Amino acid sequence: MHHGNTRRVAEILADALGVDILQPLDPRSKQLGASALVGLGSGIYYGRHHVSLLRLVETWIEVPPKVFLFSTAGLPFLRYWQHAALRRRVQKQGCEVVGEFCCAGWDSFGPLWLIGGLNRKRPNESDLRRARKFAEEMARVLR
Repeated sequence: MHHGNTRRVAEILADALGVDILQPLDPRSKQLGASALVGLGSGIYYGRHHVSLLRLVETWIEVPPKVFLFSTAGLPFLRYWQHAALRRRVQKQGCEVVGEFCCAGWDSFGPLWLIGGLNRKRPNESDLRRARKFAEEMARVLR
């Protein structure tokens, strides 16, 4: 079940960086080599980013030089391990990972829906402020 968690974070990041949001199936997402910095993110599913994002990286026609990763997760303190599969694929393509962001997101996967899920009201305003601050840090990478 999708709750729009990561979309809210992506909108904050895109607004702060002045860029567009592309979906993995958008043909433009395969040709990002002209972009100085690309953000890749999704909710965490089964301990990793969505499979469509993992597949996208392997089909890039043009590879961006710098990438940052982001996600929302029921257990955001596991970010290092949850981002590992995407991080490895991006690095294998020759990209430099310049930052990673993860915050709590409403997770109602499997039996969690019986108890209303984890992090029901997340990301909250504090999380979104942290996302904006992270985007500002990523903007400095471009300078």
